[in-house]
Amino acid sequence: MTKKEVIWREILFQATVNKKMGFTQKELAQKYGFSLSTVFNALRVPRNIGAVEGKRGLKTIDIEKFLNLWATLRNLKKDIIYQTNTPKSVREIEGDSPPFVVFGTYSAFLKKYKETPADYDKVYIYANRKQLNEIKSRFPYSKGYSNLIVLAADPWLKNFGAVTPDCQTFADLWNLSEWYAKDFLNVLKDKILG
Repeated sequence: MTKKEVIWREILFQATVNKKMGFTQKELAQKYGFSLSTVFNALRVPRNIGAVEGKRGLKTIDIEKFLNLWATLRNLKKDIIYQTNTPKSVREIEGDSPPFVVFGTYSAFLKKYKETPADYDKVYIYANRKQLNEIKSRFPYSKGYSNLIVLAADPWLKNFGAVTPDCQTFADLWNLSEWYAKDFLNVLKDKILG
């Protein structure tokens, strides 16, 4: 994920989970160790479309618009660091995944809400490159239909727990082409926006 997306995730997470709508650019820069210019530039498009307002102190004013912006600009494919075909079911893949992974997309939805709007046949997990050998030893590479996809985790993702936060799950689901992704996306949007 880009630094811009890390900032967007923080703002959307705080707005949707903690109902915190206001930030300062300095606060965001200090939290992540980014420059003020990085934060300022990350907020240029959300400001232009009316998702946030303000300069030094900013306020989230349109969560749905901000979510859709991130989802549209997210490039999930560039974050893929490993994928394989395994004969295991999705539940077996999830159960056999190392404890350090963060579950994304369909698995994140299931683990958080204990139900799914549709069946799914792919598991997306986040891990860092140093952890890939452990994943590969559990799920060796095999050609065919990739049903385990590993995405590069940013250094702050683990702070959100064992599953991606809903705003990131939404952005990731938006980028998937499986027919059932839309079912998950619609239900998740209702849960986020209430």
